[in-house]
Amino acid sequence: MEYVYASLLLHTAGKEISEENLRRVLDAAGVKVDEVRVKMLVAALKEINIDEVLKQASAAPTITAAPVAAQAAAPAPQQAQPAPAKAEEEEKKEVSEEEIAEGISSLFG
Repeated sequence: MEYVYASLLLHTAGKEISEENLRRVLDAAGVKVDEVRVKMLVAALKEINIDEVLKQASAAPTITAAPVAAQAAAPAPQQAQPAPAKAEEEEKKEVSEEEIAEGISSLFG
């Protein structure tokens, strides 16, 4: 997790997320640097728009539990109209970025 935090720190500071910069941040924090993790993270982050991922993460809806009785009494939702092709392309892109983010987190989780 320290590697991801170091990457976010570099991003927030407006610095390039490079292997050398990541090593320096980790060294300054007293973290033993694993060169393989550094290389993998830097390579993976080149494919990700960090600003967009952070925006999506902060805009994620909170989940609230509704009482079971209220859920049972709720009317059935009406059929949704088909979405335009452009919206489908955006969904595919979002899923792709989420999958990448999940893959990265599984490496360092």
